[in-house]
Amino acid sequence: MSKEILNLKPENVWKHFYELTQIPRPTGQMAEVTKFVVDFGKSLGLDTKQDAVGNVLITKSASAGMENAPVVILQAHLDMVPQKNSDVKHDFTKDPIDAYIDGDKVRARSTTLGADNGIGAAAIMAILEDKEAVHGKIEGLFTIDEEVGMVGAFGLQRGFLTGSIMLNLDTEEEGELCVGCAGGADVNISLQYKDVEVPEGDVALKISLTGLKGGHSGCDIHLGRANANKLIFRFLKEAVRDYEARLASIDGGSLRNAIPREAFAVITVQPEDVDDVMELVADYEELYIEEYKGIEDKISFKVEKTELPKTLIPEEIQDNLINAVEGCQNGVVSMLQDFEGTVETSTSLASVKSSPELIEVKFLTRGSSESKKFALCSSIESTFTLAGAKVEVDGAYPGWQPDINSKTLNVMKGVYKEKFGKEPVIQVVHAGLECGIILSSTPGLDIVSFGPTIMNPHSPDEYVDIESVGKFYTYLTETLARLK
Repeated sequence: MSKEILNLKPENVWKHFYELTQIPRPTGQMAEVTKFVVDFGKSLGLDTKQDAVGNVLITKSASAGMENAPVVILQAHLDMVPQKNSDVKHDFTKDPIDAYIDGDKVRARSTTLGADNGIGAAAIMAILEDKEAVHGKIEGLFTIDEEVGMVGAFGLQRGFLTGSIMLNLDTEEEGELCVGCAGGADVNISLQYKDVEVPEGDVALKISLTGLKGGHSGCDIHLGRANANKLIFRFLKEAVRDYEARLASIDGGSLRNAIPREAFAVITVQPEDVDDVMELVADYEELYIEEYKGIEDKISFKVEKTELPKTLIPEEIQDNLINAVEGCQNGVVSMLQDFEGTVETSTSLASVKSSPELIEVKFLTRGSSESKKFALCSSIESTFTLAGAKVEVDGAYPGWQPDINSKTLNVMKGVYKEKFGKEPVIQVVHAGLECGIILSSTPGLDIVSFGPTIMNPHSPDEYVDIESVGKFYTYLTETLARLK
């Protein structure tokens, strides 16, 4: 395991980020990483505690002369999205992340890097141990399980935090200050059925769609990247219609908040149709490459003969599923009027998976408008209800409404202009941040979110720009010194 990132500057940030890469911390596996952070706080002699759900709070006293400054909460989440390419052997529950320097970037070898939000957490740790930093009283808040369900933020109890300002370190474009974010809701769909026999003489084919970029279904949804589930079902509709293909299994996507990069299906056809279906797959590969030229550069759509499955999905269920997936919206639905170029509502068909006698489909809808978000959920619910599915909407979390007159924002705008010679971009992001949820347990917080440049989060192509980490940390330390 290379330690080359330890030579990067600022060394105190990269040191703690390296330590975090060595601790398996996929969402849902927080015990080891929270113990690490608790032990870190105690080793510094700082007041360190955990709440009932596992969030860690480390409090550091004000530096000399800053005793009357407002208490500032520095917040980041400890979990990471576990994504890897299908041909890579990596167990996120046991294996460390293999981070390496690639020119002006830090990447991981064929897995997510965990810079989202490991760099933010590392920056907080660096501030907490820095005896020269100038700041008021600091509360370092490390939340758990943000990526699935915002568990840590929802679990915060009133009174756990005392700060009046919160700096969320989970935004992914250096030079941008985020002052609002979208809320979200999960749409979980299930179709139950009884297996049927394979028609006599059928031949089985495995269809594989791989090589898509994927990415964060909030931050990257506006980029128009291909959704593997939508593409494979587009093909399946024609294969069923023209060649009476039968669907045996489907496995597309993996995580609720990641754009699906891969999808696989097993179908059966009559022997005389095998060559035509294989040619159809090749035609669709050419079509997808052409349609996504300039967006996707590694699309691979392949077919091969495979072992005959024991059973098939019933024809009616298969047809209803294909039509429902084809009929549902995916991607950007509407744009904000007050923040040009910012998505207002979107939906991502995150996963479609079959198992014996059950098909499960998951969408993640996002919206700055609560009413529009739930209208989108209702649209999906209606489509799949007509297909005979059971539909549940849950996991809803609120957005964070922007306050353009924020005192903290005004201070930070001035600091950025002074340090870097230009105005920061004020932005509302379409991703879900914990800010709106934390506001519900700590009303009145003045919040701004910012961070270094992290590209392609939630995908194995994730990387962090090295220079931006230094700028981000300089900006953080200078901001703390000015919040009086």
